[in-house]
Amino acid sequence: MDRVPRELPGARAPHWLRALPWALLVVVETAQFLTPETVQLGFVFAVLPMLASLAYGMAGTLLVSTAIMLLLALPEARAEHISSGDLLALGLIGAVSTLLAWVRGRRNAQLVTVRTVAEAAQYAVLPPLPPRVGPVRCGALYQAAVHTALVGGDLYDVQPGPYGVRAVVADVKGHGLGAVSTVAALLGAFREAVLDEPELAGVAARMDRRLVVDAARREDEELFATALLLEFPTRGGGGRGAAEGAEPLAGTGGGPGGAGAEALAGTGGGPGGAGAEAGRGAEAGGADVVGGPGGAGAEAGGPGGGGPRPDGGPPVEARLLSCGHPPPFVVGRAGAREVAMESGPPLGLGLTRSAAPEPLTVALEPSCVLLAYTDGVTEARDASGRFYPLGERVRPEREPVALVRAVWRDLSAYTGEIADDVALLALRVDPGE
Repeated sequence: MDRVPRELPGARAPHWLRALPWALLVVVETAQFLTPETVQLGFVFAVLPMLASLAYGMAGTLLVSTAIMLLLALPEARAEHISSGDLLALGLIGAVSTLLAWVRGRRNAQLVTVRTVAEAAQYAVLPPLPPRVGPVRCGALYQAAVHTALVGGDLYDVQPGPYGVRAVVADVKGHGLGAVSTVAALLGAFREAVLDEPELAGVAARMDRRLVVDAARREDEELFATALLLEFPTRGGGGRGAAEGAEPLAGTGGGPGGAGAEALAGTGGGPGGAGAEAGRGAEAGGADVVGGPGGAGAEAGGPGGGGPRPDGGPPVEARLLSCGHPPPFVVGRAGAREVAMESGPPLGLGLTRSAAPEPLTVALEPSCVLLAYTDGVTEARDASGRFYPLGERVRPEREPVALVRAVWRDLSAYTGEIADDVALLALRVDPGE
């Protein structure tokens, strides 16, 4: 998992600030030699120890103060207007500046300790995502809206279980530190439900119940979250949607389409039904199949027949369930396409068990990547106020980690500054796993 790097403000002075006291010392002493005796620049020396206390610790500040005193004490370098009283005042300023540098160093050390503890707590809530969970390759990126926070109001997780590898991407009400407790509660409910619930609807219901209970305890009637649940079933586990037909998606290859299915130009896979049209996705039985060449009657632009697939692997089945969350994108060789799916009510309203739609089954070509996201991505705006068009700007990338990094770079360049929590999760199943 990638997190946008966050530096502790003031933890380490930049190089230019560390060089500034010494540079000013040389400049002022040179100017004192070149100007007439009537021009007094000695007062500038009083500023240098204080400036050094901002750039260095106690030892560095003491070194700068000592260098000033030695330089002014030399008869060759000492100007006539600098008296013994001036040297005493400069010595006191140097001592006070050294003390301030010591206090600042202790304060920074305490801040680093507090931040380390806070980071450990936040990583416990949302730990780094491994590059692989079972057969699923993972790539994720997270940025909290609060500048110094690692966790905000978005969440994601990928967990193995007895029913396959399951993942969640969710966005709770609000953002920033106020939403972290809700994020922790949802992640805990998801991780428990993954082990117990045989269906995605059951997982969603457990998470929904968690929010309902928390809302009653907090007396918060508006506590809710949108969520997208994903499942890659275990081999041989089957799936109700897998045998009911397929909807081909652009730029990919896959399983058979039913009668009247529309084939895509430039795709490869199993045979399509009679009358397949090239260049568009089609619906055939409610399940999505990513790819597949047209069979008899397919128009020019995609290979026909049932020849071997270019990637040499069978399609991979995934199941999706949306609870008020934006649908994911399937990123394939020809680009990205948003999965057309029905969405149920958000979590926290107590309606998930009764009103949740049936999970959508999608058969993915092994080269395809499922890209899920939160609204911090698509609601980011450029200088003219236009929303970020994720589907138009995402570029094909086989590796999930490389994909989320490329999206983040493009999003950052498009918006300049992002004020909301942002979460990206990319998943791909390796062929033959």
